Amino acid sequence: MNLWIVLGIAVLLGLFFIGIYNRLVALRQNRAQSFADIDVQLKQRSDLVPQLVETVKGYASHEKQVLQDVTNARTAAQSATTTDARLQAENTLTRAIGGLFAVAENYPDLKANQSFQQLMGELSDIENKLAAARRYFNNATSEYNTALQQFPASLIAGAMGFQPAAFFEVANDQRAAMEKAPEVKFN
Repeated sequence: MNLWIVLGIAVLLGLFFIGIYNRLVALRQNRAQSFADIDVQLKQRSDLVPQLVETVKGYASHEKQVLQDVTNARTAAQSATTTDARLQAENTLTRAIGGLFAVAENYPDLKANQSFQQLMGELSDIENKLAAARRYFNNATSEYNTALQQFPASLIAGAMGFQPAAFFEVANDQRAAMEKAPEVKFN
């Protein structure tokens, strides 16, 4: 009789362990899936960058450093192999694209160019989709990290190799730019 009780407790503990492990795996997969959603938007944005650079190049050829920064940032983002490296590289690319927009502000003919306007519209649409995907990714990351820290999962997580994950954070200079009210000018 005691053997059955011990065996029953062992089976319940095993099922409890399996349940926690499977929940952690599901949360980690959800985070990976949400990054894959971001990755689709990042790929589309990356595909637009050469067209945008070429369009700006025709008007602002002496802004070589800005164009080179965008090109280098795009290359770094495409060659990043880990999620964390990709997140950092994409933040760098976002800052570089911001520099490109600042250059465009100095060239009224460029801002009036049909191709440039179309590319800017597409890029704006992608950035909006990216913002939504980042929110979902960060939510999935938060759920995953919270589950890793909760008892009793925290006992199992470390032993099974689960590690806290990084958020897709906006760099401080980007955050400041987003918080600043846009300037409205009437000519």
